Amino acid sequence: MSRPRPGRDAEPRLSDYETERATFRLEVPERYNPVLDIVEGWAAEDPDAPAVLSLDASGEIVQLDTAASLARVSREAARALLELGVEAGDHVFVMLPRVPGWYAAMLGCMRIGAVPMPGPNLLTPKDIAYRIERTGARAAITDAAGAAKVDAAVAGLPVRLCVGGEAPPGWLSWEERLDAAGDGPTPDDPTHRDDPLLLYFTSGTVSYPKMVQHVQSYGLAHVGTARFWHDLRAGDVHWTITDTGWAKAAWGTLFGQWHERACVVQAQLGPPDANTIFGILERHRITSFCAPPTLYRMLVLGDFKRYDFSALRHCTSAGEPLNPEVIRAWREGTGGLTIYDGYGQTETTALVANYRSVEVRPGSMGRPVPGWDVAVVDDNGEPVPAGQVGHVVVRHEPVRPIGLFPGYHEDPEATAEAFRGPWYHTGDKAAVDDDGWFWFEGRGDDVITSSAYRIGPFEVESALIEHPAVAEAAVVGKDDAQRTQIVVAFCVLAPGHAASDALARELQDHVKQLTAPYKYPREIHFLDQLPKTVSGKIRRTDLRQWLREGLC
Repeated sequence: MSRPRPGRDAEPRLSDYETERATFRLEVPERYNPVLDIVEGWAAEDPDAPAVLSLDASGEIVQLDTAASLARVSREAARALLELGVEAGDHVFVMLPRVPGWYAAMLGCMRIGAVPMPGPNLLTPKDIAYRIERTGARAAITDAAGAAKVDAAVAGLPVRLCVGGEAPPGWLSWEERLDAAGDGPTPDDPTHRDDPLLLYFTSGTVSYPKMVQHVQSYGLAHVGTARFWHDLRAGDVHWTITDTGWAKAAWGTLFGQWHERACVVQAQLGPPDANTIFGILERHRITSFCAPPTLYRMLVLGDFKRYDFSALRHCTSAGEPLNPEVIRAWREGTGGLTIYDGYGQTETTALVANYRSVEVRPGSMGRPVPGWDVAVVDDNGEPVPAGQVGHVVVRHEPVRPIGLFPGYHEDPEATAEAFRGPWYHTGDKAAVDDDGWFWFEGRGDDVITSSAYRIGPFEVESALIEHPAVAEAAVVGKDDAQRTQIVVAFCVLAPGHAASDALARELQDHVKQLTAPYKYPREIHFLDQLPKTVSGKIRRTDLRQWLREGLC
């Protein structure tokens, strides 16, 4: 890791936004496989280039993979899977912590055309059973803790591989299978660019998770994410904090960063701790950092003065809109670094983002990522006037953009609902200002209607977060006979603050001062923690249900 790293004075990769937006296009060969084209290509070009830095919970180095060793382990894993009867098109359930074995499992599957289904490590046996039974998965690759869950979930799974330590009864050791397979030639038959690559399950806040099927060209699609939003180039060391089962892992730890010749970092973190994360940023001279808003809200409460952030030059966040107050605190603590917010979905790559070369308007999602035609339309699919809230959509006709999923696996009804006319409907609401900046309003079912006013939860949450007593906030609507709905806030308090009626009134007055008075929360509830999905997003559906059932 002694190679020179780009500094804060490096020129932005996206130097001319308007030109890139007008001209940037990804060309994918008909026969394409990201393991063969990106990983093996990098290994042939620069075999000693750092590719994956794996750390333990304290930040100590567990393993450093170069481009060559990453390519080698993909060959070993491919041979091992083929010898066990796993073939192209087979679904493979993968649930692992942030360990080197995760890369071997994912790349080995993808290399032979098998379809990995990454699962978050918090999945229960019921969750696992749903995933395996719905897809008819042939194999599972997990660790000892995951093996116990899989055994409790399903019986008769043909191939069971355990990563790390001694394999439980009925399971094979992943490491032993890799050693036995060895590094020899693999029957590389490049997949078609539209063949399945991997399968993600959405958060499922309303019903059972939908299955998002991505194809081989998706491996190249995150070039836009890595180049324009993450601002990466050769020599960068990029750390996206994400569970290996989240779609964010594909955004920040697979293919896109390697295409730009940047090294990625994964760390087996325990409960989030600012000192540990700051220490890793300093010690390993991370240059590019991406974390969910929830984590940034915790980090800005840390002691920045103890650490050296001089190597860090670019910071990003996605998952939900990030509150302006958090961005201001991060900038002050890191010596001038802003957080560039981005927006996208499990079904896509980054769609809208902020960039180093483009004006950042606090609270805005930014502007569309080059290569994507993103718009805001009304219920009839017609563009809405500037400043008016509508549906966020992506044009998929006449040509589907590289990176947009082709549909939900074995769910034609959900696919038809999402793809209407020339648009893919994200299910989110936003407005676009006169200059083309997007402003998030919330999920379609999150927007609150109160006394004929339409209130997006994000603005109210942002106002609450600016109060020093509030660490996290979530806002939902509650049915009301007089006003249709009223605004209700759920707050997690910062250390040193206690819940009280007086504080609730203080927060209400605080919101009235920062935004239109009709948006203030008429009810405030204090919680120890907010309910969240396995991918870290706030489960507003749960909050609304608690209100309906009178639990708050």
